Amino acid sequence: MVTAVPQDQWRLLDVAEHDTRLAQLAHRARTLPEHAEVERLAKRLAQLGDDLVAARARASDLARELAKAEADVDLVRQRSARNQSRLDSGQGTSKDLQALQHEIASLAQRQSVLEDAQLEVMERAEAAQDVVTALEAERERDRAEHAEAVARRDVAAATIDEEATAVRRARADAVAGLPADLLALYDKIGAGVGGPGAARLRARRCDGCRIELNPSEVGRFRAAAEDAVLRCDECGRILVRTPDSGL
Repeated sequence: MVTAVPQDQWRLLDVAEHDTRLAQLAHRARTLPEHAEVERLAKRLAQLGDDLVAARARASDLARELAKAEADVDLVRQRSARNQSRLDSGQGTSKDLQALQHEIASLAQRQSVLEDAQLEVMERAEAAQDVVTALEAERERDRAEHAEAVARRDVAAATIDEEATAVRRARADAVAGLPADLLALYDKIGAGVGGPGAARLRARRCDGCRIELNPSEVGRFRAAAEDAVLRCDECGRILVRTPDSGL
């Protein structure tokens, strides 16, 4: 059975206070609002990345379609220019020259249709490229905003970590010289309850679980030796007696 002089038991309350503060700081670090902001911006950047990939693919497809449309128009223009050159030279039979005139007229109609199609593709290609440009600009703005949010989060986290480091040093000072078996019991209880392994007995109530002692417990604790390490029957924490314990 673990025993400890009252002074060592009182020091457990200092250790418990430091552990409570460390738990609070850890919770603050996990729940910093900057975390949510960074995550929100990261998701938006990811979505923008997907949108940009799709927009670039669309613009690329339209660029190829425009290049083909331009090539089709160029072929008709070249064919029409060759025919016009032959017609202007006057070489060939009358029937051949009439056929050339008819083909030139047909090519002119074909060129007009192709040029209209080319213009329509060009407008769609320009619109698609505008979407790409807008998304790229938006992504750059969001990248800058994300970087600023990360910086704010890191500053906030560093501030908490700095305080936690100071608390850990203070805790190390508080546990220095404590009996090994007492400290081991405290740590074991703390791991089980998910918090400090000791609490003050105040006005016949455990400060850990807030449960009041029943009359039989009060009598037992009142009769216990000064170096007896008392335990709360409800939560199992070490109960440290002080002048305000009500025993």
